[in-house]
Amino acid sequence: MNACASSPSGTRNLNRAKAAKQDEFYTQYADIEKELKHYVDHFRGKVVYCNCDDPFESNFFKYFAANFNKLGLKKLVATSYDGSTIAGQDSLFPEYHKGNGKRKKPKALAIEIEEVKDETGDGEIGIEDVKLFLDQNPHTRTPLAGGGDFRSPECIALLKEADIVATNPPFSLFREYVAQLVEHKKQFLIIGNLNAITYKEIFPLIKDNKLRLGVTIHSGDREFRVPDHYPLQAAGWRIDENGVKYIRVKARWYTNLEHGCRPQVLPLMTMADNLKYSKHKKIKGKDAYDRYDNFDAIEVPFTDSIPSDYDGVMGVPITFLDKHNPDQFEILGATESEGKGFSDGLWDETSKVPQPLVGKKKVYKRIFIRHRTRPTPKK
Repeated sequence: MNACASSPSGTRNLNRAKAAKQDEFYTQYADIEKELKHYVDHFRGKVVYCNCDDPFESNFFKYFAANFNKLGLKKLVATSYDGSTIAGQDSLFPEYHKGNGKRKKPKALAIEIEEVKDETGDGEIGIEDVKLFLDQNPHTRTPLAGGGDFRSPECIALLKEADIVATNPPFSLFREYVAQLVEHKKQFLIIGNLNAITYKEIFPLIKDNKLRLGVTIHSGDREFRVPDHYPLQAAGWRIDENGVKYIRVKARWYTNLEHGCRPQVLPLMTMADNLKYSKHKKIKGKDAYDRYDNFDAIEVPFTDSIPSDYDGVMGVPITFLDKHNPDQFEILGATESEGKGFSDGLWDETSKVPQPLVGKKKVYKRIFIRHRTRPTPKK
């Protein structure tokens, strides 16, 4: 779930929180399961916190609850928010199935689980056991006076007690959300928009190898379920046979947990071979790689077109990070769309254009890299 309640700290935050209500993206269970299997050793004996994550509908909450014993969790905590949008499908809380759509929207709650037993008696622990446990133990739900906002004192207090945060926070508040996690020195595994890579709160962490992309979501869009009221304005969307809405978003997992899945060293061609044999029309047949008008670097529009024998600085797409091996490349900076301080002195400020230009035409966001150790070209 990707949502947040309004904050009491003024009109600016209220408006931003209202905008975040358009961020109600429900991560699919299969996507969570595929990623989380790479981190199972991190969770034993830990308190996991799913904030910004409506437990009534959240697949994050369902995953951790159903796998509570398998992961060896100490405690699972999740918070909802005032007026939670409940699609009414697969809710773990029976009290919210009633009313045929006319029920009151629930007030914010904190959900805490310290054990999950075999309630069905089938010898296994699964989602049905969680449903029965929650039905029989209403004390697991505690009202939140602060509306469930992740910035509220109650939610911050829960954050301080947590070891690992795992959720899908609102994309429109992603900068502030990550800044809070860093401030409280929390381990985390979260989903964010691909463009967040160049945010001032995110990029320095990536540059210093303090944050990395996850294992399973790479180039391309990801499908998220959205509430019935959500406007279908994304480039890609669908409505399934049950009337459930989905949109496609360019997203990535962001984490400071070690997952042990470092990308392999990229096999690369020399600059001359790229210009002669590249499969990309923007490269093949040219005399040389383009240079930016206003950045001291060459333009490399495709990750597989990085020349193996170029010692200088190269501007590459932000999707390069899916293939980035820190032993092979050094990240120097990024384009200046988020303000000064990203480009490591590569930007010619007299151009007054922070985006990279080639032939006076703007190029999309770029990350600047350089080979750490350049292999000797084969003769």
